[in-house]
Amino acid sequence: MAEKYKEQAVIIRQEEISYGIYSMWLKTDRIAGLSKPGQFISVYCHEGSRLLPRPISICEIDREDQSVRIVYRVVGKGTEELSQLRTGRSVDIVGPLGNGFPLKEKKAFIIGGGIGIPPMLQLAKELNCEKQLILGYRDSLFLKEEFKKSGSLYVATEDGSYGTEGNVLDVIRENGLDAEIIYACGPMPMLRAVKEFAAKKRIECWISLEERMACGVGACLGCVCKSKEKDRHTNVNNKRICKEGPVFRAEEVEF
Repeated sequence: MAEKYKEQAVIIRQEEISYGIYSMWLKTDRIAGLSKPGQFISVYCHEGSRLLPRPISICEIDREDQSVRIVYRVVGKGTEELSQLRTGRSVDIVGPLGNGFPLKEKKAFIIGGGIGIPPMLQLAKELNCEKQLILGYRDSLFLKEEFKKSGSLYVATEDGSYGTEGNVLDVIRENGLDAEIIYACGPMPMLRAVKEFAAKKRIECWISLEERMACGVGACLGCVCKSKEKDRHTNVNNKRICKEGPVFRAEEVEF
């Protein structure tokens, strides 16, 4: 079982990088040194009535400085509270949680959509292969400059205001791109399309699923998804996204 810790992390800096989307760097004791691309942390609010932590994907890891970056969208009272915290404040976090992406030396598509873009940044930095980075946005762009440093960047926007008009698969078709492996994280319709595309092209595909979580450690079964094989924990056809995931081989899960 992978090591995980509960720590009191200190906010190094926080800023709003797009409308309603915040970037927060956290100084940790051990979590940064153990974290891998695709894993997440659970962040606790200070407000006592909010008992459950907020699961947030790790965007970047600075192992030398023992810090991690999270990029999140304000969607409720919990993340709204986090967005108001300033440098020097502390927050309780648990991590690293879940299973990350396998690092393979194959020509790769790294695909992110919406708030599924942040967890792909550390993967883009660590993969040692030819990388084609494909990001899909609804409108406003974020993290684009950071991704540019790690590979060939392609962008799709729904309204065509930047890059290709359409979605991430439109980018692949328009530019005649090819790959031997796909890594993807984003909204479910995008992941379904990517999974179907990978199966048709017979490309190895790894996806990170986004789901509401409660405990974050696999105990409550609140974030299960359907799986091809029976789960040893429950003896039924499901997987716990927080424990067996959030990263899966695409054909392992059904959605």
